[in-house]
Amino acid sequence: MKFKLDYEEVDLSFENAYCIGYSGRNIEKTKEHIAELKELGVPEPNSVPEIYHLDPLLFRQNNSISIIGDKSSGEAEIVIIFDNDNRYVTLGSDHTDRELETVSIHKSKQLCAKPIASTIWDFDDVQEHWDELELRSFVFVDGDWELYQEDKVNSILPYKELITSLNQDDANLKNAVVYCGTVPLVSGFKYPNAFKAELVDPSNNKYIRLEYEVKKL
Repeated sequence: MKFKLDYEEVDLSFENAYCIGYSGRNIEKTKEHIAELKELGVPEPNSVPEIYHLDPLLFRQNNSISIIGDKSSGEAEIVIIFDNDNRYVTLGSDHTDRELETVSIHKSKQLCAKPIASTIWDFDDVQEHWDELELRSFVFVDGDWELYQEDKVNSILPYKELITSLNQDDANLKNAVVYCGTVPLVSGFKYPNAFKAELVDPSNNKYIRLEYEVKKL
């Protein structure tokens, strides 16, 4: 898979892939979110945060994905890519089947392709101001783009705690891609025909963008 890093192209491959769920930094809000989802039929996680192991083949740079059913949606996520001793940061969407989520969160994540941006940043370039990075997303509903998510990355667990959770789960971070978690929804789940997101670095005046169409099979 090819990525743009500054002015060069980097070819990266994934042998291991993980999504970190329930990674909100405010534990009380995370518990409230779990309770809300439980009322919708989504089972409680086994741990907080919870690590979901995924097939690396799910991760795509296509401008469209195909889904089954009427209730799937994306989530803007900050992503870390481990390439031997190198670490990169990018943007992804944890597109998930919300109906299957009530049966098994893990299966619902495995069902949908995981869009990932084609631009990456060196982790060292953002490490010192990690919490200032911003995530936002938009859904295309009724012919217009609507704000879906917006918050700073400081609403997600700190980087070191994310890595600790992965290590405790015996995650293999050699040639791995990790979706680190998302930020709250503005007003509940939407099931759009298209989704777009952006990761913003205000300190360096840089951004990474991602956009894709959602096609129903």
